[in-house]
Amino acid sequence: MRPTPSRRASATGALLAAAALLAVGVQSGAASAAPDAAPAAPKQQAASAADPGALPAQLSPAQRAELIRAATATTAATAAELGLGAQEKLVVRDVVQDRDGTTHTRYERTYAGLPVLGGDLVVAETKAGRTESVTKASAAVLKNVDTSANVTPAAATRQAVAAARSEGSKETAADRAPRKVVWLAQGKPVLAYETVVGGLQHDGTPNELHVVTDATTGKKLYEWQAIHQGTGNTMYSGQVTLGTAPSYTLTDTGRGNHKTYNLNRGTSGTGTLFSGSDDIWGDGTAQNAETAGADAHYGAALTWDYYKNVQGRSGIKGDGVGAYSRVHYGNNYVNAFWSDSCFCMTYGDGSGNAKPLTSIDVAAHEMTHGVTSNTAKLVYSGESGGLNEATSDIFAAAVEFYANNPQDKGDYLVGEKIDINGDGTPLRYMDKPSKDGASKDAWYSGLGGIDVHYSSGPANHWYYLLSEGSGAKSINGVNYDSPTSDGLPVTGIGRDKASLIWFKALTTKFNSTTNYAAARTGTIAVATELYGATSAEVKSVTDAWAGINVGSRPGGDPDPGTVFENTADVSIPDNGAAVTSSVTVSGRSGNAPSALKVGVDIIHTWRGDLVVDLVAPDGTVYNLKPFSSSDSADNVQTTYTVNASSEVANGVWKLRVQDRAAYDTGYINSVKLTF
Repeated sequence: MRPTPSRRASATGALLAAAALLAVGVQSGAASAAPDAAPAAPKQQAASAADPGALPAQLSPAQRAELIRAATATTAATAAELGLGAQEKLVVRDVVQDRDGTTHTRYERTYAGLPVLGGDLVVAETKAGRTESVTKASAAVLKNVDTSANVTPAAATRQAVAAARSEGSKETAADRAPRKVVWLAQGKPVLAYETVVGGLQHDGTPNELHVVTDATTGKKLYEWQAIHQGTGNTMYSGQVTLGTAPSYTLTDTGRGNHKTYNLNRGTSGTGTLFSGSDDIWGDGTAQNAETAGADAHYGAALTWDYYKNVQGRSGIKGDGVGAYSRVHYGNNYVNAFWSDSCFCMTYGDGSGNAKPLTSIDVAAHEMTHGVTSNTAKLVYSGESGGLNEATSDIFAAAVEFYANNPQDKGDYLVGEKIDINGDGTPLRYMDKPSKDGASKDAWYSGLGGIDVHYSSGPANHWYYLLSEGSGAKSINGVNYDSPTSDGLPVTGIGRDKASLIWFKALTTKFNSTTNYAAARTGTIAVATELYGATSAEVKSVTDAWAGINVGSRPGGDPDPGTVFENTADVSIPDNGAAVTSSVTVSGRSGNAPSALKVGVDIIHTWRGDLVVDLVAPDGTVYNLKPFSSSDSADNVQTTYTVNASSEVANGVWKLRVQDRAAYDTGYINSVKLTF
């Protein structure tokens, strides 16, 4: 939706994007910054049906509860098998199962009784009880953490309240007393406080800001938002059948007792449950308060049915319990959001209270944030935040196609019915995300530093490419023309297969720190489990990732390019002047490539202090890495991609590095340019 003047997303999981922000991606362990190399290309098979045993099993709430009980009873044995330390314990958060009996158990960790943020992991176990794989949010070893804090809880609270005020909150105290935790999401474990501050943000969206403070130094380590932005005569879907209670209330007794409430312009509480003297709801106009209620209730029912009937998940948590919806939030509120704290979806009425944000895809988008929160729990910042947003867009499209409503046909557009822009254009485009003017079509090294609604673009693009393929086509009367970043075609495998692959990766491979490179690894692994390593599906999954500049195609790049490198060490002054490491390029004709690879190896004890630039021979500066006080991990060892096609290739290129904060030191180990 329209950007708002905020440096972070206006709502976690809200459909509306805020202005570009500076956010540090939580990337550690399996979530490495550089994409993995593609496997060699095996002989490809024709498109095929999925291996039935690898498909998700449809568990009843009782079956899921029994699996959780069984896993909880063996957490000590599992921790020992994984080689966890004596002070570490596992806590079961979720269990899903494949039809062949393979069980995927998702755990949180504690250390000396303290919650470990970024310590989540997934263990896959065969029906016979053999551990098949372990996926961790962080590969760092959890040990030698001093649990005695030097910083007081009051100091942590002051810091969190100040951060919330910058987002518009008028709160003067935290909603909850700071809790002591171990912060593992960025490498080395650190004792910290997690503080939560409420209130409202600049645009009226509820605020639930989580701030993590180093309990030894008082330094802010991280922050994120936890607000994820009968007969019904609906505004967007025509006349539809709604699940209601016999006493004429919007209570869907067949879908976990999902209820829909009228906030009547309020911004807190539950509001009033929609009720009436008959089972007819709304008249199709925004002036009738029941209309928005009917749309939201219908969208929630469709989303429930999709997840249950297609993906085998009974409700957001898999426990058969329904969430609830609130409509008519605020006055002229142009947004919608999901909140974990209320386990609910909330919808504003749009500009002039004339276009409620209650279309099918918006409802599915917000409800899917709940599914993500209760499965992978992708942190709503950096690249993982972009993948969180993309997951909601992906299943918004899947639900819309599944609904097959003649008034709102399935498409790869987001928010096309609610007219946020006021000119009839959609909020986002999945075939070419950059058409909205802000989203990105492909991955690049700075993607994690922009608003999550825009960094979701490459994953949305990947889903479209995998579903429909590249190039021009028309689907349900909408024209698409999807490009690829490497200029090579992608063959689609169909939306149902693409959705299945993403859903299974979300529930069995992704974790809180998953970034684009790790998402590629997870989806290729899932496609291999479902269709086989030599299948057309695996090739298309890999090609689609290459099509958004994440990894290369099977068989590798036929032209690996020419490498120019400088391996001389250059010391970086602590909080001092910038230094450079030069690479002379010669023997090349014409300009530099549009995907110039810049391999950077910098040894440093607090990489957030560093600003790293590539300086072209004519002096043009390409920022590779911005300063970030909260990025406490060691070293910068990754490959950046730069569009340098406007630069002459030959000449002296420089890697420029400046340390902009005190205490930590390091040096440039090497720089490598691949033309």
